[in-house]
Amino acid sequence: MEKRITFNKWSVGILFAVPQLLLIFTFFYWPAGQAVFWSLTLQQPWGGGNIWVGLDNFKAILASSDYWNSVTISIIFAAISTSISMVGGLVLAALTDRQLRGSKLYRIVLIWPYGIAAPASAMAFRFILAPEAGLIAVVNQWWPGIWDPGLDGNAALACIIAAFSWKYIAYSFIFFLAAFQGIPRSLIEAAAMDGSSVLRRFWDVQFPLVTPTIFFLLVINITESFQDSFGIVDIMTSGGPHNSTNLMVYKIYSDGFKGLDFSGAAAQSIVLMLLIIVLTVFQFRFIEKRVHYR
Repeated sequence: MEKRITFNKWSVGILFAVPQLLLIFTFFYWPAGQAVFWSLTLQQPWGGGNIWVGLDNFKAILASSDYWNSVTISIIFAAISTSISMVGGLVLAALTDRQLRGSKLYRIVLIWPYGIAAPASAMAFRFILAPEAGLIAVVNQWWPGIWDPGLDGNAALACIIAAFSWKYIAYSFIFFLAAFQGIPRSLIEAAAMDGSSVLRRFWDVQFPLVTPTIFFLLVINITESFQDSFGIVDIMTSGGPHNSTNLMVYKIYSDGFKGLDFSGAAAQSIVLMLLIIVLTVFQFRFIEKRVHYR
């Protein structure tokens, strides 16, 4: 039986909790409250106070076809990038966990991409996937115009998906490798003695035991795909061409800081927050049932 640590005076516990509560209030509840207030008012671009408009800002954005286009693109981006990141991280972790020659070096190299800032990786991929340079230039010589992210919206979306997935494959790899190393070797050796192949051992033994990690990464990767894609979009495409990569998080920035529609941008941020909450609740409600914790 575990012994719980208690405080003789309740004031001691409060003192320990106060710093964390201040941080949460300062950097989460206060900004979120301000966003809710701005979304219900009309904020003047150059000052002058707020005019109460109720739900008019939400009605305006929900009636906009550009906004729904942004929502659709964001969901597609999140689905594809999350799938690539998790599958890529899972496969690389499974291969590295086999203790092949040079596996320690592989671990270090495969972790590096996550340590690179999103704008820096976006600059690298912008050069790598440029139609006038590198490998893509050779491809365009054979098939002229087959790849041009500056004009083709699908190519531009593929560019930001590639840059984002490359960074988060490394993130998923870290957790998957830790999960694989936490599996008792006796289980894998017993399956091998029974004649199971490598793929059979992975599917029947290892995969069920890493489902908690899969669920955790699914929640995190989907959340990050909606929130952490701004730097990549801003550097690589700036939301273009023709709003084909204007994700929700980037549209909030462009409408608020470029279009000076602070109230509309605040309303969009509330919708984005609610969408992430709904997706997270859905995952905990329906997907977690398939997770094997024991």
